[in-house]
Amino acid sequence: MTLSIITVNLNNCDGLKRTIDSVISQTFTDYEWIVIDGGSTDGSKELIEQYSDHFAYWVSEPDKGIYNAMNKGIKHTKGDYLLFINSGDWLVDENVLKTVFNKQLDGDIIYGNWYQIFGEQITPIKYDSNLSFSLLYLLTIGHCSSFIKRTILFDVLYSEDYEIVSDWKFFVECALCGKQFTHIDLFISYFDSTGISSNNQPKVLLERSKVIKQVVPVCIQNDMNRLDKLNNAFADGQLSEIDALRHKNRFFHRIVTLNLWTLRIMDKLFYRK
Repeated sequence: MTLSIITVNLNNCDGLKRTIDSVISQTFTDYEWIVIDGGSTDGSKELIEQYSDHFAYWVSEPDKGIYNAMNKGIKHTKGDYLLFINSGDWLVDENVLKTVFNKQLDGDIIYGNWYQIFGEQITPIKYDSNLSFSLLYLLTIGHCSSFIKRTILFDVLYSEDYEIVSDWKFFVECALCGKQFTHIDLFISYFDSTGISSNNQPKVLLERSKVIKQVVPVCIQNDMNRLDKLNNAFADGQLSEIDALRHKNRFFHRIVTLNLWTLRIMDKLFYRK
């Protein structure tokens, strides 16, 4: 079973060097590596040329955005599975790919855990074994920790109508059409969260709402909207306060009831003739 790694870069020479160091240190070698540079002017092209012996294909030319660059890379792949490790991202250690591909892999999309990096903050993102549609719908799985079967992506490619959320759109569509998602309980990569998707949440939400209207049936949208409202209510403490009050009221009710029974018994015993 072979792997195609795709790396997309634009004017991120330092991040690209970290990504390159991560991939070439892997003890697993049954992969091809495709690097798509968007015509960088910060020394990235020269760095790519320096390591060109490690790449099955590379190019440095202007593109129409990150998904256009990814699609360029996909068209040059031959592996069974695709993994996107973009400039600035890196694999957790030198043995992680060997560990993954030593397993009996089965699934259209095999997703692992990942670390989110934002400045000095590192946040582990860990998934349950059973993926729910609500998780995909409201959040997503890690693009840089997912191995995507080439046969389901090669023909459709990523939509270039969106600037930020086309990988999320692809995952949602795969879930809706019954593709098999398989979780491996292993941290795969570190994701650099300083990119456009992490720093432009209003645009992310706008694009997601367009995708939802385009691909998600209305009945599912209604259910997910209700779930989102419940999640928001829990997040800001509303339902937690109500739940706490409910238990307090129950305790208060028991005290009052107990005392009423006590009064009734005393009335019968001492006051009624």
